Amino acid sequence: MAPHPETWLRVTPAGLHCVPGGFFIDPVRPVDRAVVTHGHADHARPCHAAVLATAETLAIMRARMGEGQAGLSQQSLAPGEVVSQGGVRVWLRPAGHVLGSAQVCLEWQGSRAVIPGDYKRERDPTCPAFEPQACDVFVTEATFGLPVFRHPPPEAEIGKLLHSLALFPERTHVVGCYALGKSQRVIRLLREAGWDAPIYLHGALMPLCRLYEELGVPLGELRPATVADKAALAGAIVLAPPSAVADRWARRLADPVVAIASGWMRVRQRARLRGVELPLVISDHADWDALNTTIDEVGAPEVWVTHGRDDALVHAMGLRGIRGRALHLVGLGEEDEEVPGESPGESPGESPGESPGDGQGGGPGEGPGAMPDLAADGATAGRPADGSGGAPDEAASPA
Repeated sequence: MAPHPETWLRVTPAGLHCVPGGFFIDPVRPVDRAVVTHGHADHARPCHAAVLATAETLAIMRARMGEGQAGLSQQSLAPGEVVSQGGVRVWLRPAGHVLGSAQVCLEWQGSRAVIPGDYKRERDPTCPAFEPQACDVFVTEATFGLPVFRHPPPEAEIGKLLHSLALFPERTHVVGCYALGKSQRVIRLLREAGWDAPIYLHGALMPLCRLYEELGVPLGELRPATVADKAALAGAIVLAPPSAVADRWARRLADPVVAIASGWMRVRQRARLRGVELPLVISDHADWDALNTTIDEVGAPEVWVTHGRDDALVHAMGLRGIRGRALHLVGLGEEDEEVPGESPGESPGESPGESPGDGQGGGPGEGPGAMPDLAADGATAGRPADGSGGAPDEAASPA
C-alpha cells in the first residue's frame, strides 16, 4: 500500500519539506536543497545552497537577487523532465501564474503529491497554461478563496482601459501593476487589443520587462516614464508599481486617470480607499470558480491549502466529499497582487539577503556545510514516455 503523502511531506518553519528527498518546496529561509515554483519573492528566497526550478524562474531569480544569492548551485528542469532525489521522483508542469511558473510534481513509493505554488486558469499570452495533474494530494493556494471573487475576462478589463482612453484622450492613464508577471501580461493584452503606441514604464518595471523579452516574450516599444515630459504623456499609458500611482511620482503625469490591475479591485472599498478611478480586475491567481474547478479536475481525494482564504474553500470541498486541510504556511502570500508599503523607487518585492549559515532547514543527515545539487548522489533524469499526467519514465543518464 502506498504511503499517504502526509507521512513524507511535512510542514516545518522553513516550509513544506519532502523528508525522503531531503528538499523543500518554496522554503522561506535558506536551506540546502530548494525546489522553487516561481520567481515571486514570497516563493523564491535568496541564499539557498542548491535550487531546482525552470530555466525562466532561475533567470528571474538571478535578475532580482543577483547571481550570488539565487542559489550557489542552480539546476533547470524543463517541463516533463524528471529527476530522482532520495527515491522521490520530481518533475515540473506549467502553472500558468507567471513566466517560468511550474507545478512541482512528486512521487514516492507510488504516492503522488502536486504543489503548484500560485496558479491561474485564465489564458495568459506571456506564459504556458496550467495543466491539471492527477494526484493523491493537491496542495493549493487560496488567495481568492471566497465566492465573491469571480474574475471577469481580462480582455474585457483591457477594453475598459481603452474605452477610458478614448473618452479622455488628453489625460495620462497610469496603471498600477506588479513588476513580475502582471505588468508584462497587461502589456501583451494591450498589444493584442491593438494598442501599438509606446507604453511608458516606471523604472522599477523596466528590468523584468527587458528580461521577458530576452526570454522570448515580445512587448513592443517601451519607454521610461521618468524621462518623458508631461506633454508627451498626455493620452499615453504608463505602468507603475501600485504604490507609485498614489505617490508624488505620479504628479508628473498629465491629469492622470489612476487605475490598478489586481484581483483585489473586485472589492470596491479597497479601490475607493486607494483613490482608484479605474479599477481593473486582472489577476494572476485562480478565482473561486477556478480553484474549485481545478480541485475537481485533478481528482485528489485530499487537498491541502497553503495560504489565503482557506475556510470557505475547505468547507466547499467537504460538501463534495474531498478532505481539506489548511496548512497556514508562514511567509506565503506576501506578494499577492500588490505589496503594501513597497518603495516605488525600488523593484518591489525584493527580499533582503539572508545568511545561509544558520544551519536550519537541511535535509536529514546533512550538515551545515553540505551543498549538494539536487541531481547529485545518484539522482537520474529523463523525459516522460508521453504527455499524460502520469509520472514521467526515468532514463539512466544523469541530469
